[in-house]
Amino acid sequence: MGVGFLLDTNTIIDYLDNKLTESASILIAESKTNISVINRMELLSWPGAGKQQTTILLKFIKLSNEYSLTEPIINRAIELRKSYKTKLPDAIIAATALVNDFTLVTRNVKDFDKIKGLAVINPHNVKNT
Repeated sequence: MGVGFLLDTNTIIDYLDNKLTESASILIAESKTNISVINRMELLSWPGAGKQQTTILLKFIKLSNEYSLTEPIINRAIELRKSYKTKLPDAIIAATALVNDFTLVTRNVKDFDKIKGLAVINPHNVKNT
């Protein structure tokens, strides 16, 4: 398991909509929030977001540690696309997690479970204690 967590876009949306278990919400709230630049792009291009939702998303992004596209992330994403035929946004998110030794937190585990070395958890499976 990685030393920190990288949140996928669906996890961010579920967290902000209070759709996660209490334990998952606490885990996210008490961790340094790490996101990929792809998450910011996906969140802010969400067609269903109104003005209030966009304001909430912008605040969340501002409080997050955002990882840009660096050469190591780009190169790893290229490898992932070639090896696993992963969609480009998912390859960038997975590469960001791998390069920075993060566990990816996503509800779409099946999109990432074949990638060797990538630790993935589904926030909906984090049990309340």
